[in-house]
Amino acid sequence: MATNAIADDDRFKGVKITSQKLTDNVYLFTGSGGNIGVSSGEDGVLIIDDQFAPLADKISAQLDAVHQQSPNAGTTSSKPKYVVNTHYHGDHTGGNSHFGHAGTILAHHNVLKRLSANSDIPKQALPVITYGDSINIRFNNDTLHVIHLGPGHTDGDSVVHWQDSNVIHMGDLYFKDRFPYVDLKGGGSVIGYRDNIDTILHTLADDIKIIPGHGDLATKSELRAFKHMLDDNINWMQQQLAQNKSLEEIHAAGVPQQYKDWGWRFITEKKWIDTLYQDLSK
Repeated sequence: MATNAIADDDRFKGVKITSQKLTDNVYLFTGSGGNIGVSSGEDGVLIIDDQFAPLADKISAQLDAVHQQSPNAGTTSSKPKYVVNTHYHGDHTGGNSHFGHAGTILAHHNVLKRLSANSDIPKQALPVITYGDSINIRFNNDTLHVIHLGPGHTDGDSVVHWQDSNVIHMGDLYFKDRFPYVDLKGGGSVIGYRDNIDTILHTLADDIKIIPGHGDLATKSELRAFKHMLDDNINWMQQQLAQNKSLEEIHAAGVPQQYKDWGWRFITEKKWIDTLYQDLSK
């Protein structure tokens, strides 16, 4: 255990947590792992996701820095009162054990179910408040509408929409400009993923600021382009299956040419094809 801890410390030693101010009270933090959404103001601090456990102190230091500059923050603490988990993966929930001491963790029912199944995760790292379809959090003069739309990236995804600030955190329902990870073993669904994005797109203002799970701050048109990629790749795979092509033949052909550069370190073109084939051939 000690050896693993040292390895983790070495892995994250050079990671820097950076902040990007989106509105008077809303920030985007990047580091290693899933992007963090932050609400900071007179009610205190709320965060959406918390990356990996070894980064908790760096995240806390950045929260302290931005909270000191927040309007009407006064004497409120920079320790998060609330932590929203968009899903159960460790690059979004690793800091739960740190932030769960002082804050209340919220997530979809299935996030609690999946985190609880891991005996290495302590009680303070588990969601205290869980919800089904949605929940509203009224915080720092805004309403954060937390929405679950059914299986997509996992079976416990949430997106968080600041109603007045016109910002949305998509969690891993959005990997900007790259193939997404659809966790089929975690209850994910390729079709559900695409359909959930389509549903969300119809609710967003044209000038919305979009925080992806991974990648830079995005626009509605960029999210729409991501949805079109999913449409095209789903249609392409369904055509391959209708022609009774083997997985080997599909790999040899590759994805449509315009999406060749969407592969990345974690979800290569090959892995994306495997995911499409496995889910759509059922």
